[in-house]
Amino acid sequence: MSIVFFLFGFAAIIVAFILEGGELGALLGLTPFMIVFGGCVGAVGLTTPLSILKAAIKAMPLAFKSRKSDPVALINYFSEISMKARKNGLLVLESEIKDEKVDKFLAFGLTQVVDGVHNEEVRNSMESEVYSMTERHATRAKVFEAAGGYAPTMGIIGTVMGLVHVLGNLDDPSLLGPLIAAAFLATLYGISFANLLFLPIGGKLKALDEQEVREKEMIIEGISSIQKGDSPVVMRRMLETFLDAKQKAEIGKKE
Repeated sequence: MSIVFFLFGFAAIIVAFILEGGELGALLGLTPFMIVFGGCVGAVGLTTPLSILKAAIKAMPLAFKSRKSDPVALINYFSEISMKARKNGLLVLESEIKDEKVDKFLAFGLTQVVDGVHNEEVRNSMESEVYSMTERHATRAKVFEAAGGYAPTMGIIGTVMGLVHVLGNLDDPSLLGPLIAAAFLATLYGISFANLLFLPIGGKLKALDEQEVREKEMIIEGISSIQKGDSPVVMRRMLETFLDAKQKAEIGKKE
């Protein structure tokens, strides 16, 4: 759906332009494109360490993909292993750690529980992992937010350059119209790509991070509850506070 909305945004602008009597070819210009994107690349590259820039480029496709998240299934999983732990002891969780299907972050927490690490230390170490992850994600999102800030400015620079060219050809009125149109095309590119590409990608990466953080917070609370010996019912009710209304209704129907 991210790709659909991305295309829809650009298509809406182009179709509206054509309906007003404009020609599609008038929106195409190599020079404005080079100024806006070349300027953005230069500015972002200058302000961003190369390692972060590479990580941001690799993270870009994530904005056009959906992240699988099933908190209801996670609650059911914790209910199951909680009953096992209460019946056979915490060491029974060792089999869960060896399961390749288990989330790495979840396995990280269970390993500490099995090793007898104190409850607070387990929580602190897992929260530190989440904090580090959030910091990494934030730096990648900021790269696209920075590009979204530079793009309109580069568009204005392109427009000013074009107007300088216009002023140099005042002696030929027949050239003024096309030259002015080409000059403002840079501003159009800058504003459009900032608000339809760069800033939305940065926002999407932040939203995905928030979703992942919320899931990991559920895992932390679930592991802490198991380690403290809470009953599966108490733990389940506590984890259900992380669900939205639709997910709570889904659990209610199953119960």
